Amino acid sequence: MADVYVYRFTGWDGPMEPGSRTRRATLEAIREIGDPIMESRIVVDDAELDSKGFFRGSVADDLDPMEDLTNEINSLNLRAEARDSEALILEEGTGGARRYMLQLESRELRKQAHKLQRRQKQQRQSELAAAESGDHSDMLAFARLGNRPTAG
Repeated sequence: MADVYVYRFTGWDGPMEPGSRTRRATLEAIREIGDPIMESRIVVDDAELDSKGFFRGSVADDLDPMEDLTNEINSLNLRAEARDSEALILEEGTGGARRYMLQLESRELRKQAHKLQRRQKQQRQSELAAAESGDHSDMLAFARLGNRPTAG
């Protein structure tokens, strides 16, 4: 397993499939159907790609910020697991330096995931506190609608 770059892209032949504007793919996959948007590049694990080189998950720029964080955390953990697996295969003597680097990268990826998990927890707590302390005017408006006769 290895890290790969995936990009959003624009198609050449008119309208694209629904949702394809938000899909990401490798440069090799995009080359056949359109142009990559280079500014949209992100790193994912190759296990997150389908057989055609399209990214199966959703990371970065999601409409829902909480889903964005969840997907990024999952991707970081998957990349860390891939490095752990590769490090276990290497022999101590012949691949010592490579093994050390893989373990170091794995720790750093898990550290990033842990930071995002803390941020996600804080955001959830903030959202919950805001919902609990809200003025509930939307609920009052809805209740008032229930008292009005409907046109029919």
